[in-house]
Amino acid sequence: MIITQKKPIDEIMAMVADAKTVGIVGCGSCATACQTGGEPQIAELTAVLEQAGKKVVATTVADYCCMNLGVKTKMKAINAAEPDCVICMSCGDGVQCVAKNANNKPVYPSNNTMYLGEAVKFGVWEEACRFCGECVLGQTGAICPITQCAKSLVNGPCGGQKNGKCEVNPENDCAWIKIYKRLEATGQLEKLTQTRKDKGYGDFAYPRTISLRGKK
Repeated sequence: MIITQKKPIDEIMAMVADAKTVGIVGCGSCATACQTGGEPQIAELTAVLEQAGKKVVATTVADYCCMNLGVKTKMKAINAAEPDCVICMSCGDGVQCVAKNANNKPVYPSNNTMYLGEAVKFGVWEEACRFCGECVLGQTGAICPITQCAKSLVNGPCGGQKNGKCEVNPENDCAWIKIYKRLEATGQLEKLTQTRKDKGYGDFAYPRTISLRGKK
């Protein structure tokens, strides 16, 4: 799940600026679960905007703001209302998708996109994946050293742990102790001796496209 947090309302108002009419698009998936872009949050933002003298002329909730075909359909009602701008209550990818279908109206995010999170219990998400593009989970007991280790070390611990806790953030368990215990429990300790390639972020040319149909 993509975890988002609400931007401060004054930041949203600064983006909307001189716009008199506003359309709002929510997301029925991740943002709804995070309580940052569902129907209740749309109603809350509508009330704040109208109290500030803006007119919300149309609202909608896309099933997934990151899916272009569904967004294209949902945006028909927004575009028909001809707002001065659109506020998208989703992750950053959803904002970009909505903007592609907004008839050249400015689109503003109401949320900050944080990370891909694992739901550990209702309303609590822990960062699980950083989308690095070079997954090493098969060698690290399915515990990600990029996100779990404060230093993103891929070839073992830094040596600074104390009582099993990370020296950077003592509230967190040392990722590599967790990896060791997992590999021990699964009978795969030999994988600790395998050298993993350091992350070479320069190997990627952004933005990237992945297609099940092959090349474009």
